[in-house]
Amino acid sequence: MALTAGISLAAWIWLVVGQGGFWRTDVRLPRGGGEPAVWPKVAVVVPARDEAEVLGTSLPSLLAQAYPGSAEVFLVDDGSTDGTGELAEKLGAEHGGLPLTVTSPGEPPAGWTGKLWAVRHGIALARERTGAEYLLLTDADIAHRPDSLRALTAAAVRADLDMVSLMARLRVQTGWERLIVPAFVYFFAQLYPFRWINRPGSRTAAAAGGCVLIRTTAVTAAGVPDSIRQSVIDDVALARAVKRSGGRIWLGLAERVDSVRPYPGLGELWRMVSRSAYAQLRHNPALLAGTVLGLALIYLVPPAAAVGGALAGAWPLCALGAASWAAMTGSYLPMLRYYGQPLWLAPLLPYTAALYLLMTVHSAVEHYRGRGAAWKGRTYARPDATV
Repeated sequence: MALTAGISLAAWIWLVVGQGGFWRTDVRLPRGGGEPAVWPKVAVVVPARDEAEVLGTSLPSLLAQAYPGSAEVFLVDDGSTDGTGELAEKLGAEHGGLPLTVTSPGEPPAGWTGKLWAVRHGIALARERTGAEYLLLTDADIAHRPDSLRALTAAAVRADLDMVSLMARLRVQTGWERLIVPAFVYFFAQLYPFRWINRPGSRTAAAAGGCVLIRTTAVTAAGVPDSIRQSVIDDVALARAVKRSGGRIWLGLAERVDSVRPYPGLGELWRMVSRSAYAQLRHNPALLAGTVLGLALIYLVPPAAAVGGALAGAWPLCALGAASWAAMTGSYLPMLRYYGQPLWLAPLLPYTAALYLLMTVHSAVEHYRGRGAAWKGRTYARPDATV
């Protein structure tokens, strides 16, 4: 056990020192530095499926954007059954602001996920009608501050970036949200350190699908969304496609962009994570085994060694476990501060990691039971399934 605890401590030293400063929360959209002399045309594309619950908050925030240039919103109703399209038209008439078009592409053809089919339809319509130089791809549960589009576009033009993405600040109000949501962003940053993503020449690529500003020419060069049409994790696939085609991308934490989708209980959060967890591992059993072992070694061994060593009087073992647990706790504190959460949650990260481990295993079990990834009433078949 002492050897395992020592390996865990060595892993934490590497993570804190060598994993791109993943634990830091200061990668934010740059402020200042001047604005474009001529503001480019922007089309906002919003894929929406059964989003009536949140649309009353998110859509008015888009229509109210204080953007100095030309901008137009295209909401694509992806087969909703809750009146999403009708509500969008009503909100547009009530609030005014940016021009709004509500459209629907019909059911996606074989080989397409519903969201990406909706995005494809929205992009084609936006380009035809507006000739936009940039596209803002944003989810229907994302609320934007009035200067969000202005800040995104200014940053993209100023740094000559092909894609700028912001990790929206997720809702954290219930006990389960406090326990799981900040850790979700923390684990994401550990897998995809923002500094590595933003470094020119780096192979690391990821984005946050809720808020992506992308140059129209980069969409053409990367062949998206057609080239990623089957992707369940479309934001990471989009970033990889843009970077492979030579585009420059940037990802950071949001200050002006918030998710208003509620996840009040463990069940909703469990489904949110497990629907795509095994897809993240490319449906690879070896990667699943490695992930389970890695999570256990990095997050579960430290408290087990610290508590077990103390109870057994094995103080060297206790010290190794306590040191790893302290490193883990310290690295999580910045994310809790970013979310405005009590710092006493930091030592509970091993418990949260154990939940994520179970969610990942459940995702794999559902895959091999032939259920694929399920979301909003659609189930996406396994990639190796016969259609």
